[in-house]
Amino acid sequence: MLHVMNFPVLVFVLSFGILWLSLWGGGALRRRWPMADTARDDFGVILTASLTLLGLIIGFSFSMAVSRYDQRKAYEEEEANAIGTEYVRADLLPLADADHVRALLKSYLEQRISFYQTRSPNERERINERIALLQTDLWSAVSGPAKVRPTPTMALVVSGMNDVLNSQGYTQASWWNRIPVAAWILMTEIAVGCGVLIGYGARSFVAERKLLLILPLMVSMAFFLIADIDSPRGGVIRVNPKNLLALESTLHTR
Repeated sequence: MLHVMNFPVLVFVLSFGILWLSLWGGGALRRRWPMADTARDDFGVILTASLTLLGLIIGFSFSMAVSRYDQRKAYEEEEANAIGTEYVRADLLPLADADHVRALLKSYLEQRISFYQTRSPNERERINERIALLQTDLWSAVSGPAKVRPTPTMALVVSGMNDVLNSQGYTQASWWNRIPVAAWILMTEIAVGCGVLIGYGARSFVAERKLLLILPLMVSMAFFLIADIDSPRGGVIRVNPKNLLALESTLHTR
């Protein structure tokens, strides 16, 4: 189900179809077991409570999606700061080692930007492989001189490289941090239940079918927006690596 959440448009289509079917199901139940007039007040209370619960669940899910989106943006900024700081600290290395580290950092920065911008799973795998190799080379480039000259200055360079490597791990963890599948299932079940109740309470499903489209449409749009924000790659709303791009422009200028 998590794979489906990577395609917000598909989420919209599926949720709209499921909710529309739930309305039809509620109408079929009403025709088979008509509601007594004495029970309509109690039914109104149940329907109101169900819709309120659905609104709360959608609101909480939207808040979860936004917080995860903000976290991904924060880690992109942190990653750019870590790379830029280590690029400056490379001046503390011997000249040959400093040039080597700067060249590796520029290549690493290009791969990190590609990581944010690509949507192809195959290309993403190749990017991750290149990033892993560059991380190994980067660590070797600073750990070697640090072993030869174990000074506080070299420790500062090693610490900066450690921040660069850690920031990539934090970024990847934030991209894996999605809304739990259980939350999607619960939200769908409550939405379907509300659809059945509305269909059951409609006095004439055929005459009111255009009006009854409002709930499936609005809930489906809410599901689409939540899935779009929660999906790091599949949605329209994505984290733009503007800090990494600005850093790349600065390094090329230097």
